[in-house]
Amino acid sequence: MIIDLSGKTAIVTGSTGGIGLAIARGLADAGATVVVCGREAGRVDAALASLRDTRAGSLARGVVADAGNAEGCRALIAAEPEADILVNNLGIYGVKAFSDISDADWEEIFQINVMSGVRLSRHYARGMQERGWGRIQFISSESALNIPAEMVHYGVSKAALQGVSRGLAKVLAGSGVTVNTILPGPTRTEGVTTFFTQMAKERGVSLEEMEGLFLKENRPSSLIRRFASPEEVASLCVYAASPQASATTGAALRVDGGIVESIA
Repeated sequence: MIIDLSGKTAIVTGSTGGIGLAIARGLADAGATVVVCGREAGRVDAALASLRDTRAGSLARGVVADAGNAEGCRALIAAEPEADILVNNLGIYGVKAFSDISDADWEEIFQINVMSGVRLSRHYARGMQERGWGRIQFISSESALNIPAEMVHYGVSKAALQGVSRGLAKVLAGSGVTVNTILPGPTRTEGVTTFFTQMAKERGVSLEEMEGLFLKENRPSSLIRRFASPEEVASLCVYAASPQASATTGAALRVDGGIVESIA
């Protein structure tokens, strides 16, 4: 399958590292003009430099904005008024006992993980609908279907994305614009590696052993029995953004390593 996104502009939020940067790179490799978005100019510049190391990323450009709040979304929209592909990747997580999750914690995670995608999709969907083509994606998580006891607020925020995505797909029915969620499982990003390195140190094991322990203790249903790479997640995102995926909408597309115990 040859995916050609030449002539398409793609915005990927939270794309200065991890899954977001891998998605940006995958879309650029498919020919799209990619807009990298992040809060820090230095990280945006570094991400652009890594994309421009290849010919495919030569058209990439960046916007410094915090899409986790309304002001930042307005700044991104002002800088990039139109897009053919929107990947709402921005998100935060954190392990916390349910009794310790404050109102402020709930509000923060909802604003960043849910409202960022709502605000941007509300704007960019209009232009996509007028042009009769578009792709909107929400990067959710297997935690949306398998709420983790160690971070209930995170799982709930990702479950909310499932509802937003399905509802928006219905709103845009028949328009040529597809809307889907992508559900990764544990993925070896820079942030996750840092987090697990600290956990490994506390338990006196190697990083590789810590990942194995986490899967055994917290995600025993994993079928690949390892963490995914950001590139593996990005590959599904690139397909969902492609012309070949024109009949895939309103779906929850899982790249979770088989963690979710469901055949549907």
